[in-house]
Amino acid sequence: MLPPVPHQYLVGNSSIPPLITQLLFNRGLKETAQVTSFLNADESLSNDPLLLTDMHQAVARIYQALLSGEPIAIYGDYDADGITATALLVQGLSTLGGTVIPYIPHRLTEGYGLKTTALENLRQQGIGLVVTVDCGITSLSEVKKARRAGLDIVITDHHTPLPETPPAAAIINPKLAGSTYPFTELTGVGVAFKLLQALYQSVGREGQLEELVDLAALGTVADMSPLLGENRYLVKEGLTLMNRSPRLGIRALIEQAGLSGGSLDAECISWVIAPRLNAAGRLEHAMASYKLLMTNSPAEASRLARWLEQKNAERQRLTANTVARARQQVLSQGISPLLVASDGDYFLGIAGLVASRLVEEYYRPTVVVRTGEKVSSGSCRSIPEFNIIAALTESRHLLSQFGGHSQAAGFTLPTRNLPRLEETLLKFATDQLRGADLRPALDIDAEVTLPDLGGDTFQMTQQLAPFGRGNPVPTYLSRRVEVMDCRTMGNGGEHLRFRLTQGGTKWDGVAFRLGNYLADVAPALDIVYNLEIDRWRGKETLRLNIMDFAPAG
Repeated sequence: MLPPVPHQYLVGNSSIPPLITQLLFNRGLKETAQVTSFLNADESLSNDPLLLTDMHQAVARIYQALLSGEPIAIYGDYDADGITATALLVQGLSTLGGTVIPYIPHRLTEGYGLKTTALENLRQQGIGLVVTVDCGITSLSEVKKARRAGLDIVITDHHTPLPETPPAAAIINPKLAGSTYPFTELTGVGVAFKLLQALYQSVGREGQLEELVDLAALGTVADMSPLLGENRYLVKEGLTLMNRSPRLGIRALIEQAGLSGGSLDAECISWVIAPRLNAAGRLEHAMASYKLLMTNSPAEASRLARWLEQKNAERQRLTANTVARARQQVLSQGISPLLVASDGDYFLGIAGLVASRLVEEYYRPTVVVRTGEKVSSGSCRSIPEFNIIAALTESRHLLSQFGGHSQAAGFTLPTRNLPRLEETLLKFATDQLRGADLRPALDIDAEVTLPDLGGDTFQMTQQLAPFGRGNPVPTYLSRRVEVMDCRTMGNGGEHLRFRLTQGGTKWDGVAFRLGNYLADVAPALDIVYNLEIDRWRGKETLRLNIMDFAPAG
């Protein structure tokens, strides 16, 4: 349970309902000015793009290409952040009259980041300038070789830099050492958006950026970046555009997934849109998702959306099977401070998803590796108490390539080094997590009764949207709630469906992935939950999303 609001804070925000005040306080908004900018989520949260290191150099080099007709390649990544960033710069630079082509590597045959072979192929096609999005910050040797071959590289990235940075024409990354940019949590598409903002500002066309903010919102939510500060503004504006006038590809995805047009929120992106955009790059080639975002043909949009729907279903089946195998593997090894599952048959495109599921289940940093005869690749997911990119940095002498963030990273290494990597990472985790309580915790915003949630409570809390990492959906505790009915639902009884009552009010509730706890359901429960809208067959109903429960004490 998070601490109650100090009396002085309540007095200072007396015009705001007490529950909303508590929620704002819980999100670290201590000053009146912070509260105002958070609730407004307007342009005041957007920072000057010229504050980003090397922005002047990047703008100058790109304009040189635009004015001379020099072809530009946008070198992206195969996840939703990289795909949306690629689409954003291709569309944005084309609008300025540029000759622009996309390049997105194949996850399975090329892997993450800049590759010398791909850069050389682009040079042979007549490309003189490559702008990276969502990659490049750790590609030292690749940029050095490209420079010697006569290619100019402008890097835009948001991943953690190494002590040495590549010798690019310009590097735009808010995490660069010495950067004075006020917000460091931009995604790859967010950094690309700032580059385009600087370009458009310099020619008085900043108003046209509004047409591209939907792409910035999609990539920001999909990459699970904190929805605070500038990200909050980008996502709010992007959702407004997608609900008012979605591009053809997004509309086709919405229809294919059975969502209601005009009611898209950040959760819809996280659970519906992003997994479908990511499905192409996980199983085949991400260019299908790029084409969906860029198409002006309703027929092509519909065809690609159907194909992505099929790939996403395939991805779900593959993930479930692999999670079962990886779970068995880690259990047979014994639960240690860091979990490793490795196999030659693991599909690399879903390794990160499998690692995430194991982190959810065991609350341990997890590494899932697809082993090869000579080269192996892995995806890592972590917990707040353990910085996985710092652990990989300590092990970099064993790795061919690596990159990422504190909670998510990836690497490639010679297979012969894998046992030593496992040993090094486990030792690092054992030291770092000694004494830590390795159990997942829920932060509860407030204790309420179910009758307290009536009236306009839900509508009031929506002032805090968009919700996501850093600004979670409000979580409540209610004690001694009576259970009228409870039964399992879903494939294999994986979930629980409740009918609950308290103080004369009745509520429906669902507890996802808690089907195994049916025997623990008592006549009266203490429940931890948040409120959500259940959209089913054109109807919208408010219900409880139950995250945990225990017999009432």
